[in-house]
Amino acid sequence: MDGILDKKSHIAPRIILAMRKKVELEYLFSSSVNVLFSRLSTAMGLSEWFADDVQQNGNSFIFAWDGVKSRARLQKLKKNLLVRFEWENGNDDEYFEFRLEVDPLTSDVALIIIDFTDEEDEDSTIELWNKQIEMLHRTIGA
Repeated sequence: MDGILDKKSHIAPRIILAMRKKVELEYLFSSSVNVLFSRLSTAMGLSEWFADDVQQNGNSFIFAWDGVKSRARLQKLKKNLLVRFEWENGNDDEYFEFRLEVDPLTSDVALIIIDFTDEEDEDSTIELWNKQIEMLHRTIGA
């Protein structure tokens, strides 16, 4: 190489994290906001439809599916309006959120879910939420 610097060997590798896609889904319920909110914001309510088991210690939640546990922190809670969780080992700017909006004319309650997924997993993520919400509908009879 006779004094010529090989530039390629001195370039630090760059790690580029792929941006995950934000998915927003909306489901309608003919239920009271209080009943629905309790299923979204408490360990007992979430264990009825969202996970096989849910344990809560303050703002820390442990969700279990088929024996596999995942931890999340309750990031935001507004009574009868919003519940936001952040996965313990997830990306800092990602969360999953349940938001409730009441139609003033029909009194129907819209449950808006925000989640993040890899682009190639979007269809399976939506399918999973559809199944979970079907179970929630059955649980509260709405």
